[in-house]
Amino acid sequence: MKIALGVSGCIAAYKAIEVMRGVQKAGVEVAVVLTRAAERFVAPLTFESLSGHDVIRGLFTRGRNVQIEHIRLAQEIRLLAVVPATANVLGKFAHGIADDFLSTLYLATPALVLLAPAMNVEMWNHAAVRRNLEILRGRGHEVCEPEPGMLACGMEGEGRLAEVDVIVTRILQLLAPEESDFAGLKVLVTAGPTVEDIDPVRYISNRSSGKMGYAVAEEARRRGAEVFLVSGPTQLAAPRGVALEPVRSASQMKEAVLRLFPEMDLVVAAAAVADYRPASYSGAKLKREKRPAALPLVATDDILAALGADKRHQVLVGFAAETDDVLGNARGKLTRKNLDLIVANDVSSGVFGEDSASVHILSPAGEAATLERQPKRAIARRILDLALEAVERRRKQPAAR
Repeated sequence: MKIALGVSGCIAAYKAIEVMRGVQKAGVEVAVVLTRAAERFVAPLTFESLSGHDVIRGLFTRGRNVQIEHIRLAQEIRLLAVVPATANVLGKFAHGIADDFLSTLYLATPALVLLAPAMNVEMWNHAAVRRNLEILRGRGHEVCEPEPGMLACGMEGEGRLAEVDVIVTRILQLLAPEESDFAGLKVLVTAGPTVEDIDPVRYISNRSSGKMGYAVAEEARRRGAEVFLVSGPTQLAAPRGVALEPVRSASQMKEAVLRLFPEMDLVVAAAAVADYRPASYSGAKLKREKRPAALPLVATDDILAALGADKRHQVLVGFAAETDDVLGNARGKLTRKNLDLIVANDVSSGVFGEDSASVHILSPAGEAATLERQPKRAIARRILDLALEAVERRRKQPAAR
């Protein structure tokens, strides 16, 4: 098994040596790629002596271009880890700039990507860096968050490279064989908002980004399930290995979900389905001077309630995005819609589109778990852990089918 370790120009570059050694001890082959700035902090000879391999330092090294090396390496590796990842590297990766070996390798590889940022606290908190991280996380890349403490510049705050053992552990976790505890199960996930058209220009929708549902779909697939994802409009890339069915409106989502439901073992209904739609659709744009004083609305069908009423062997997980009495409203929804689990979160502070969240996971027996400010991937893993327990309990109770 082989990975590429990218090292960029930062005082923490010397810690990449320890990361390399930790990964090598686990039997992983490491190809080291140094940027020109990284060479000012750590000598290539150090990596070469300890790794037993030449260090890659540029795109145009004499004698190394016969096989177009960045393409060859891109296809060989299981993971590209960048330790440390500077603000410059994050910007290049986010915007597709390929002006050295590392950034070109990034664009050429289908491998997993792990980024371990390190920089000044003000740089870490800058809006441009935060936006670049959001873009990279949206592509499914892992980020080892920097830690707070005294920085090389003398300032104190977040920006220190994560501890070496944390980075090594995460690399090895990513390289571990996929889990198979969901093998043989069919999982249906709904995600994103629905869009209810008023006319060819205007519509009613909500702020759901789809990130939570997509994280659940990706995690279920990683754990061996056959996954079907019914998604409203989002900006997210389709997860690999998942059967994606894009929809727009609540009625289209209902049709797709009810068609797939009978064959499913687990349904995770993370979509934010519109509660109302316009009473009528105008085929022409409504002009300001002719538009009605009020827009008549009618209720959409309650997809989750329909599934709860019709479930037999299936396990059903719902979501409750609340602005007040979060737990009380979630418990009511759990009972009313005959759910096995419900994931409740407080959205009053504007959490839509973020990569992390705080949630309560409730079951009919009470509160199953609380996760405070966790990445949505971690929340997805916990949801599926609890859902699998429910599936196994259901299988042991054939009379309940």
